[in-house]
Amino acid sequence: MQAIRFTLIAFAALGIAAAGSVYAQGKAKERAPVIKVLLDNNKVRVTETTFKPGDVSRTDRKPRANYFVKSGTLERTTKDGKKTVYERKAGTSVWLEADSDVVKNIGKTTFVVVSVTPK
Repeated sequence: MQAIRFTLIAFAALGIAAAGSVYAQGKAKERAPVIKVLLDNNKVRVTETTFKPGDVSRTDRKPRANYFVKSGTLERTTKDGKKTVYERKAGTSVWLEADSDVVKNIGKTTFVVVSVTPK
C-alpha cells in the first residue's frame, strides 16, 4: 500500500513539474515601450517613446513626424501579416501616415523616437 502511495505521489510531482515546464516554454509576455508626453495642446502632441529590445507597440497611430534620437532595428507587421525590417539612424526623421501596424524592437539596443502628431 505504501509503495502505491509513493508511486502516486511521485507521478503527481512529475506531472506538476512537467506542467510548469510547458507553461514556462509558452509565449513570453510582451512589454510595451515607455511613452513620455513632452507636449500636448490643442494643435500638437509630442511624445518620446523608448523601446527596449523586445518591446512591442500595438496601438493605432495618427499621421505623424518621427525624429530618431537613438538608432535601432524595428520590425513592422501590417494587418495582413506582412513583415518589414527597418534600420532607423539617430538624427534622421520620417513622415508616417496613420496606421495600426505592430512595431517591435528586434535589435540589441534601446531605440528612442520623438513623435510629433498634429491635431
